[in-house]
Amino acid sequence: MYAANHWGGSLEITNDPDDQNRRKEDMDKASLYNIQTHQSGTLDETQQSWLLDPNEASRKKSKTRYVDLGCIVVKRKVLKWTVIGILVAFLVIGVPIIIAKSLPKHKSRPPPPDQYTEALHKALQFFNAQKYLIQFIKKKFLINDTAGKLPKNNGIKWRGNSGLKDGSDATDVKGGLVGGYYDAGDNTKFHFPMSFAMTMLSWSVIEYEHKYKFIEEYDHARELIKWGTDYLLRTFNSSATKIDHIYGQVGGSQNGSAIPDDHTCWERPEDMDYKRPIQLITAGADLAGEMAAALAAASIVFRDDTAYSKKLVQGAATVWTFARDEGKRSPYSRGNLFIEPYYNSTGYYDEYIWGSAWMYYATGNSSYLWLATNKGLSRHAKALLDNPIQRVLSWDNKSPAAMLLLTRIRMFLNPGFPYEDMLSKYQTATSLTMCSYLPRYQVFNRTRGMHNAFFDIILSLTSNVNADIKAIIFRAGGLIELSQGRPQNLQYVANAVFLTSLYADYLDAADLPGWNCGTSFMDYILGKNPMDMSYVVGYGKKYPTHVHHRGASIPDNNIRYSCKGGFRWMSTGKPNPNTITGAMVGGPDRFDKFRDVRSNFSYTEPTLAGNAGLVVALASLTTTGGKEGVDKNSIFSAIPPLYKAAPPPPPPWKP
Repeated sequence: MYAANHWGGSLEITNDPDDQNRRKEDMDKASLYNIQTHQSGTLDETQQSWLLDPNEASRKKSKTRYVDLGCIVVKRKVLKWTVIGILVAFLVIGVPIIIAKSLPKHKSRPPPPDQYTEALHKALQFFNAQKYLIQFIKKKFLINDTAGKLPKNNGIKWRGNSGLKDGSDATDVKGGLVGGYYDAGDNTKFHFPMSFAMTMLSWSVIEYEHKYKFIEEYDHARELIKWGTDYLLRTFNSSATKIDHIYGQVGGSQNGSAIPDDHTCWERPEDMDYKRPIQLITAGADLAGEMAAALAAASIVFRDDTAYSKKLVQGAATVWTFARDEGKRSPYSRGNLFIEPYYNSTGYYDEYIWGSAWMYYATGNSSYLWLATNKGLSRHAKALLDNPIQRVLSWDNKSPAAMLLLTRIRMFLNPGFPYEDMLSKYQTATSLTMCSYLPRYQVFNRTRGMHNAFFDIILSLTSNVNADIKAIIFRAGGLIELSQGRPQNLQYVANAVFLTSLYADYLDAADLPGWNCGTSFMDYILGKNPMDMSYVVGYGKKYPTHVHHRGASIPDNNIRYSCKGGFRWMSTGKPNPNTITGAMVGGPDRFDKFRDVRSNFSYTEPTLAGNAGLVVALASLTTTGGKEGVDKNSIFSAIPPLYKAAPPPPPPWKP
């Protein structure tokens, strides 16, 4: 029989018996035998073993139990121990992980602070000790109910209320002249260096805000700045647009005076009972220029407090107008016997450059930048002269800092014409200032160390000895002398550390080639010196203990010592009963020798401006937490874009 094959050819189906017989003959005989026996239904034992599964036969022989998991067959015992192992691992490893994940998160411990951070914490405390600490004042001396009250976190147990009647006879200033900071170891408030100290602190907080926050000193630093700027706003009518005088000092003394005052008496500030004269300044472009700089810089620090920032800018504008008044252009100290012997100003053109630079940063008004880059100002200030004196930043000479501040504008904003010419000159002068601090250029002398002429001969014969070994053997000094032979060199050194460190950070932020002057100057101050002592009180194992400071030297024992009676504590050889933590003293002489004697103020007296330099230098150097570099943009927050934005592209053309 045939059937059709639709894929080509024919499909044959047949039932021919002969054909089936031929097939059987072609099959394997063993297979054929199996088929036949299966059909008969009778199998012997051997045949039955053929048909059983080999594994099953093996199991029957060994009597081992197995579990069929579908994809594999495993021994039941193996499966049992595997499950037990998984459960144990879960209990030992998994459960603790789950518990740890479910617990509340805790911040990891911060890295240990470096030496500069430790010193910075202490240096800031000095400003707490210099405050006029006031807990209660009659309302007639207050601007408002809270002005001048003692902060809860001041932390100086041996300080109390003082100066409650300062400026009470200044009837044109609301609240008198209560508040502010004592300048040094005496009880005088010098507003010129106080303003400079506030400007420097503000500059540091603006540039290194991230560092202050990381080491948890940001709020403290801002509180110290505000304490100073609140007081400066009281020294003139800050709500007016034009003023004709400023109060430039509270307290003080005249040379040769015999009447009780801040120098002829040795009393704790809390015990002062003598008259404290105030100095009214009717012409003082330098004082007013520095005050404007302080208020303007602080307005950037407090940019998050809109009302207070505007108040600071308004005050800065008022006092700046006073500074630029042609009838007020003379040094504030000229002819004033209460000021000239102590904080005499040698000119005011450097304050013009410095103040106008800060006013530009605070307001964004380009007229201030135009003034700061005026060739006449730099010529009168002698800022561009190749003179070592012009390379030293101090409360009297702001030129190096002003030029660095303006160099920042060129590096990051590049305003171009008409400012580029002077800005490029300022940057060149800044670079030369940095180079002048390097030993290879021999612009400044170095301290000679504690060796004499005999040791000099030995040194000359041992040129192949490692320099570090020489320093150890002969205790050589090498600290730069920036004081031009005057005492208290360390305050100028600290300022130089800040300038060099900040400029290096500017270069890094701008991705420009430069150099790093290292940390040897600051390390010297902190103890790596021939005296093996730290010049910051409270830092290190060895530091000055006879600090020239009235409050620190007289016991806080509820006994009031008279004007002359307090001198027993000045002349005693015993250490101060109160530690004025963080105070940087005047420092050693040019031979690296230091006399820890209270009566010798050139060695042992700290100052407000000097400690401001110490704080800002330490802030620039600390790398605790890896927070390096400057904040590039915050300082420009008030400056509008210098160039018009490019217009948007035209819409696509449509036919």
